[in-house]
Amino acid sequence: QVQLVESGGGLVQPGGSLRLSCVASGSISMLNRMVWYRQAPGKQRELVAAITSGGSTNYADSVKGRFTISRDNAMNTVFLQMNSLKPEDTAVYFCNADRLGIDYWGKGTLVTVSS
Repeated sequence: QVQLVESGGGLVQPGGSLRLSCVASGSISMLNRMVWYRQAPGKQRELVAAITSGGSTNYADSVKGRFTISRDNAMNTVFLQMNSLKPEDTAVYFCNADRLGIDYWGKGTLVTVSS
């Protein structure tokens, strides 16, 4: 099994920055893809950013140019650097990882963007 633990959420003013971290533990070999999702109250969960084991990335249109996803060399930790935050970025951010076709999820970390 794989355990995912997110951290780094908090309260930030519009235009500010936060860096989220997701640490994977357990059977972390053969992780193919790690993804950040988010879900705001009353909204569907949406993909924010993804990174493959090869380092390729993908972003939602709403965060392109503002967010950056990265990983450490072993891909046991994935980061989401969030700049120029907007109130509409307020959501619970979840880390997701795929291993051998099985999805694993963290419990989420809350990001609140408000003045």
